Amino acid sequence: MAEKNIPSIVISRLPKYLITLERLSAMGVENTSSGELGALLNITPAQIRKDLSFFGGFGKKGSGYAIPHLINSIRSILNLDSVWDVAIIGAGKIGQALALYEGFLNRGFSNKILFDADPQKIGQKIGNCQVFDIKNLKEKLREYDIKVALLAVPQVHAQEVADQLVQAGIKAILNYTPVYLTCPNDEVYVQQIDPILQLQHMTYYLK
Repeated sequence: MAEKNIPSIVISRLPKYLITLERLSAMGVENTSSGELGALLNITPAQIRKDLSFFGGFGKKGSGYAIPHLINSIRSILNLDSVWDVAIIGAGKIGQALALYEGFLNRGFSNKILFDADPQKIGQKIGNCQVFDIKNLKEKLREYDIKVALLAVPQVHAQEVADQLVQAGIKAILNYTPVYLTCPNDEVYVQQIDPILQLQHMTYYLK
């Protein structure tokens, strides 16, 4: 996809289209239009058509989009044809909540293993995840061939652990710490999850 120079903002909207289409499918709807999707997502129909045009033609004028076909196409574009195993780094409150969350699997992800430095947590099982010593991070990530990590360690250790993740072959990091990570490897994608920033964004609009 990078060869087509597809804007990141377009990629970021595809999961929104996917979850909406899956919701319509669960309701028994078989066809939709850019207008209907736009109304549900507060996105203009023209923007939806433009986004999808980056990946080929999916709809027919006058008949819209066949929902099952569009779902399969978007899942393929997002590399969700198979389930991705995920490692959670940090077994604190956030890490445990992630390990216990059951919504990952039906969205294409499976929590596989968990890491922590606390001897009292090492060896335990949280959800479906065995807790391993973070000292064995690289070894276990390579053993399980994991490419996706959720980072939920104390912020003082965030960059250090992120560097270890990159060295172990991780290709995508979802960062739950407030630290903005530097990543020298441009093949590793880092996404920031910071609820404080989102709250601060929203409070601008509260007069």
